[in-house]
Amino acid sequence: MMWSFKGWKHLIFSEEMEQTELYGTMQENVPSLHTAEVVEFNQNYESLCFNDDQRRIDYVLVYEDESLKENAKTAKKNFYLKQKKKRQAYESNLMRNGLQLEATRSVAGEGLVFVKVHAPWEVLCTYAEVMHIKLPIQPNDLRQRRSAFNWFTKIFTVSEDVIKPEQEFFTAPFEKDRTDDFYIQDKETFFTPATRSRIVHFILSRVEYAVKDNVKKFGINKLLDSGIYKAAFPLHDGRFNVKSEDAKSLNERYLLYREWAHPLSFYKLQPLDLVRKYYGEKIGIYFAWLGFYTRMLLLAAVVGLACFLYGYKSQESCTWSKEVCDPDIGGNIIMCPQCDKECTYWYLNITCSSSKTLCIFDSFGTLIFAVFMAIWVTLFLEFWKRRQAELEYEWDTVEFLEQEEQPRPEYEAKCTHVVVNPISQQEEHVPYTTCGKCMRMTFCTSAVFFWIMLIVVSVVGIIVYRLSVFLVFSATLPRNISGKEAIQKYLTPQAATTITASIISFIIIMLLNILYEKVAIMITDFELPRTKTDYENSLTTKMFLFQFVNYYSSCFYIAFFKGKFVGYPGDPVYWFGRYRNEECDPGGCLLELTTQLTIIMGGKAIWNNIQEILVPWIKNLIARFRSSGIETIKPRWEQDYHLQPNGQLGLFYEYLEMVIQFGFVTLFVASFPLAPVLALVNNLLEIRVDAWKITTQFRRMVPEKAQHIGAWQPIMQGVAILAVVTNAMIIAFTSDMIPRLVYYWSFSVPPYGNHSSNTMEGYINNTLSIFSISDFKNESRPVPPIWFGNQTTCRYRDFRYPPGNEHQYEHSILYWHVIAAKLSFLIVMEHIVYFVKFIISYLIPDISNETKDKIKREKYLIQKLLHERHLKLVKKQMGGLADKIFKGMDNFGIKKSD
Repeated sequence: MMWSFKGWKHLIFSEEMEQTELYGTMQENVPSLHTAEVVEFNQNYESLCFNDDQRRIDYVLVYEDESLKENAKTAKKNFYLKQKKKRQAYESNLMRNGLQLEATRSVAGEGLVFVKVHAPWEVLCTYAEVMHIKLPIQPNDLRQRRSAFNWFTKIFTVSEDVIKPEQEFFTAPFEKDRTDDFYIQDKETFFTPATRSRIVHFILSRVEYAVKDNVKKFGINKLLDSGIYKAAFPLHDGRFNVKSEDAKSLNERYLLYREWAHPLSFYKLQPLDLVRKYYGEKIGIYFAWLGFYTRMLLLAAVVGLACFLYGYKSQESCTWSKEVCDPDIGGNIIMCPQCDKECTYWYLNITCSSSKTLCIFDSFGTLIFAVFMAIWVTLFLEFWKRRQAELEYEWDTVEFLEQEEQPRPEYEAKCTHVVVNPISQQEEHVPYTTCGKCMRMTFCTSAVFFWIMLIVVSVVGIIVYRLSVFLVFSATLPRNISGKEAIQKYLTPQAATTITASIISFIIIMLLNILYEKVAIMITDFELPRTKTDYENSLTTKMFLFQFVNYYSSCFYIAFFKGKFVGYPGDPVYWFGRYRNEECDPGGCLLELTTQLTIIMGGKAIWNNIQEILVPWIKNLIARFRSSGIETIKPRWEQDYHLQPNGQLGLFYEYLEMVIQFGFVTLFVASFPLAPVLALVNNLLEIRVDAWKITTQFRRMVPEKAQHIGAWQPIMQGVAILAVVTNAMIIAFTSDMIPRLVYYWSFSVPPYGNHSSNTMEGYINNTLSIFSISDFKNESRPVPPIWFGNQTTCRYRDFRYPPGNEHQYEHSILYWHVIAAKLSFLIVMEHIVYFVKFIISYLIPDISNETKDKIKREKYLIQKLLHERHLKLVKKQMGGLADKIFKGMDNFGIKKSD
């Protein structure tokens, strides 16, 4: 049974904690506390150590000196005094927990004090055991299999002379009394700087500083929130743009900037082992996933570009587009108004430009690409699982969730209820009862659905805008039935409505993101997850639900609802009994969906990259301007302080941005084959922007463990399953491909058609039904136009019987043929693609044989070490008797166990 942190803490530091609690409750009566010694800066600005140049700085705390605020009012003085006492109690308790502190004042004269924290060997060993950190026991002795593509990848790999490859080790959870079993060549380097910082952060998050009303207050996060400390962070190991002159400093930050974050390194593979070593596994696995996703996008982008070029090349041979543009066909077809009263009649050929563009995206290449992307997304997810399994082993996170992750300090602080563990039959402290947990979950779920419904309301508002503004554009743009003006040729009412609605939708999406981010965090905080991984997974699910509805709802509306339930000119369908439902362009809504995707996806990418580059750069520029003083040489800790702080959610927003993009690439790719190309270009930039940002503009993040990409994995799997349905439905119901096929194979030849062979000629005329203008209702009858001749009918897009037929305005036989063909295509495509996805998932194992061998070898070594250690203990306890027993076994021919 795994010990909880509280159990370990009580077992190891009971005496120290009693004294800590004393300082927490009686700090006002204690005359002095053990606080950090204030020393002068030794002018060694490259140093990462205390003034003795021996003890390494593992963490830095920053506070503002209260003694400089003597002129403050009495109330403020009392407030500053209380803050000072809490800080002194906290630092005293840190020292009682074994940490060593040294303070230095700011050389820029800002009234700041920098408290440097060092964890000695004994503290590191103790907490490494408490945190179940896996450390090296033996170099990897398995023979490495060389890849057949090494000669090719070597071109894009950073030279081993620049960044030396990390040595592979077999590892085991550290135990303090088994230090001889671990691969310790040098105590100074056995714990990497990232591991040291993680251990110190663990201690900082759990040390108390006060007790109020029998409730302990602890943790660096609360001290930061209350302003007692202004910052807390681990140090970068040097300047990013200058190689360190200190022989003790490797300056891995400089290597990462030059070989990874620099824009000229965009073609190089990422040095993931160094990223993981410097920033921790959580940062490393994000960039590993982003790089893998980008490489897979290369294949999708090539195929998508080929499909686009095929559509562009076949544009001139598109028969139905030629009929629209032909002045003798499209120029003689008068279309019915698409709104009431204000809209007038119009010639079909004014949509010539959009029909030509539609030929590019609505081609057979799109169908092939949609099927390809369904298979591609399966290959991406399956191969990522294999790559993730390799990283889990190489980075020692295979059993991380079971052994290493401790409860969040916020969770521990609320543990006031006692329950009996059904497995151990021992009492445990939890923050809420079963009933209380159900109440919290019910409230959180209700809140999530409530806010999602608010997003839906905003989408309905955009739809109402579309319906309203279409009346305005229809009344102002094509006022004359001839429609010969140049602007009317390109700026049709449909196009104007689509573009303006897409821009407004994008702006609303960006504004709602700011609001829903805070709402999701508040709901998750109230839910009180146990571990940080649980917290992030819960927040991830909520935020993705918000973003999914926010970003994709307008696309779903255009793809599957717009123009589907409009009735016909004599009996139109209305929203709320007032707004006439929107109709598609005569070529369908596919082009409008493409426009919507282009604006949202492109606008989002441009906005995010500008925000990620300019915002931190401008903030750092302002901070450097404010802090510029007489002193030009600043120590490493003061330089890092003026960098941007890291958010509490870390990489959450980076993952969210990429997964939303993943949804655009997969869910609606049948309408926009260039989506993978845009995503590829964006991601090549995104990798370097993110690397540049965290390496040059932000303080060093606290290294954290992560076993995998968390809840994003099942989210992407769900998106991949949904993508098959959405793309099949886009081709079946949004695209005009199925009606064209039905016409070509059935209705262009007898008995329904007049052509002697299968052809697309006459398709446009066949898809437009006839309506008698005398059948308009008074409330929807348009303003009388200037007629040429004695025209008594107009055309509209649908398959209905003409006026005068015994079934006039009812759906024709062609309509039912098309519906049957669409449903048949949908079912067949879904079943075929899902079957292929299942076969691919079955054939590709989640863990490669090489990784399995390494895991088995490591487990064997750990068992062997434990067995030998047990024999050594027995032999030590039995003394000479053990030698006699083993000697007797040899005399009888019994072999000792290895």
